[in-house]
Amino acid sequence: MTGRTASDGPDVSASDGPDASASDGTPTRSDGTARRRGRPPRTESAGTRDRILDAAREEFSARGYEKTSVRGIAKSAGVDSALVHHYFGTKEQVFEAAVEVAFAPVLTARDTVLDGPLDEVGERMTRMIIGLWESPVTRAPLLAIVRSAVNNEIAAGVFRRLIASQLLRRIAGQLGVPDAELRAELAAAQLVGIAMIRYVIKVEPLASADAEQIVERVAPVVQGHLTGG
Repeated sequence: MTGRTASDGPDVSASDGPDASASDGTPTRSDGTARRRGRPPRTESAGTRDRILDAAREEFSARGYEKTSVRGIAKSAGVDSALVHHYFGTKEQVFEAAVEVAFAPVLTARDTVLDGPLDEVGERMTRMIIGLWESPVTRAPLLAIVRSAVNNEIAAGVFRRLIASQLLRRIAGQLGVPDAELRAELAAAQLVGIAMIRYVIKVEPLASADAEQIVERVAPVVQGHLTGG
């Protein structure tokens, strides 16, 4: 994708004010050490990009899309705002990159949903989604995605494009039944709703129910959405 480069300068929106600087005008990190401007050396590029993505996921998770700024991401990553623009472009593009990385385990697990008898696909899909939310490693980035998507249409659009093109259409393509895409979306809605109530809103007793019990109760419903009459 085409993004802004370091030469374009830092973002100057209301949410992204000027960088902090020392008395001589040199930009500084929060610990007071000098921060270099512009592109990093080639040997630092991969690490810098990953650090920005990690910081972006943390910021989006804690603040949501609306309240997260490029400057805040840069500060958390210990880099110039210009570097965030250089690697990713706009805040929307940073969010999309962060979502793609966070969503990678879902896309990997997707293949396990499609691998097996069709009459068990509901259980495999349910186990995949609940399993990803149960893991602390994948739960935090998923929370960032959901919270941002709920509160902002731009973030929701990014999430919609990814989940529709990379997950639901692939599952629908394997069902071999009428209205396959609608069926896949209904199944996903069932599971996303459960995830919202259990992991985001934390409504009891669902929030503390045993995960296996949830799978046993929900899998037949998901199966009905996917292949039922």
